[in-house]
Formats: sequence, C-alpha cells, structure tokens
Amino acid sequence: MRPEPSTLDARQGLRVATYNIHKGVRGVGPRRRLEIHNLQLGIEALDADLVFLQEVRSFNHGEARRFARTSFGWPEQGQADFLAPDGYEAAYRTNAVTRLGEHGNALLSRWPIGDIGHHDVSDHRFEQRGLLHVPVQWAGGTVHAIVTHLGLMHAGRVRQVQRLADYIAREVPPDAALVVAGDFNDWGRKLDAPMRAMGLSRASSTAEVSHLTFPSLVPIFSLDRIYTRGFACAHAFVPRGKAWARMSDHLPLVADLVPA
Repeated sequence: MRPEPSTLDARQGLRVATYNIHKGVRGVGPRRRLEIHNLQLGIEALDADLVFLQEVRSFNHGEARRFARTSFGWPEQGQADFLAPDGYEAAYRTNAVTRLGEHGNALLSRWPIGDIGHHDVSDHRFEQRGLLHVPVQWAGGTVHAIVTHLGLMHAGRVRQVQRLADYIAREVPPDAALVVAGDFNDWGRKLDAPMRAMGLSRASSTAEVSHLTFPSLVPIFSLDRIYTRGFACAHAFVPRGKAWARMSDHLPLVADLVPA
C-alpha cells in the first residue's frame, strides 16, 4: 500500500493529497464494513504535507452503534482527528447534517495552521456543500488551502465554482500561494476552464491531465482534482492496488508541488 516516496526537499517542495474517504465505511446492508482504521494507515502512507479530505464524519450515532462490537470499533474521536498522523494538525467543518450524524471536509497538515474558515456553497437544499479554508504556515510564508466537494449537477457546479472564485477574491490575498483540492464531481472535465480563469492550474505531471480516481476498483473518471496558484507540479500520481480499491469508492490523488 506504500505509494511513491517524495523526492522533494521539505523546504522547497510540498506534497499534497486529496481523498474522498466515503465516510470511512464501505458496502451495503449486512455487508457494510468499517474502513476507517485502514484509511488511517493509508493516509499515513501517503506521506503528504497537506491532506484534503471529503466525506469526513465528526459523529454518526447509527454507525457508532452498528460497529461498536467489531474488532476495532467506531473511533471515539471525530474522523479528522483520528486520521491525522502523529504531529499533524486537523481542521474540520461540517457541510451536511443528517438524521443520525453529519459529514464535511477536513484538512490534515504537517505544518502549523491558522484560523479556519468555512463558506457554504450549497446550490439547493438537497445537497449541502461547503468550502473549508485553512491558511498553512510553510517555508516562511502562508499557503492558503481550500478543500471542496462540489455538487452532482453540472449547472450547480458551475455556480459553485463562481462562488469559489468570489470567495478567493474576497478572502485570499492576490499574491498568496493557493491550493484548491477535492472531489469536483466533474465527469466531463468542464471545470478546468473556469478554474484557469481564476488563475488556478490543474496539477498534473503528464500532458494528459486525467489521473483517474473513480470508481476505485476500475477507475474511469478523474473526479478528484488539485488546482494551484504559485506552484508548479513536479509529479502527480494515483496510488493503486487492492488495498486502496477497498478503502473507499475513490482513490487518492497525490501531487508534489514546487514554488513557481
């Protein structure tokens, strides 16, 4: 399960990863299984400076009862804190509230973080979506990290990208380094152009920008994206194998970034 090691000097480069963890649970009905403990090992193995996470739970009473008697059990901590490797800081905010719990976005950071921001970008009441904004102190400066999980309808995603642009213009200094990453649900690769229009480039180490991440067993879509400002991508890859395919319906995307 060990992915490619980073060749970056920590003072000169930044490894980032984005991962939709499917709330730490896979399967349906009686075949549902708890994967949060395997995800903890997988995230540590990524060896990323910043890990952008989607579909993260702080609590869910139903799942906690269901898995209380399993070998490891439902973590007492919120999933963001549980998944953070030793020495990392975790930032989390709820996007969606359900009958028995909630879920949202998280950032795990090897470097010190500042005040956490959260902005609602829900397009309608049936899909609660938000942006998690975390300033990170790195290499003597600040990198602004924004975790996002966009909606299922294209028209809604276009409006959400415009709200993202408005938020960045309002909350992020124009000369600041910026990383926006998450699950964009962009099946047709139609969001690269509006992201470029706001000065963000998609992290890729090949001429073909598709790093396929969904569905994890046989990935055919590149739904998970990393966009940057002030960085160039030295290398990007998607970890593969049975262990990664088992843990979530998405695979993680990893990028090694260097200042542009």
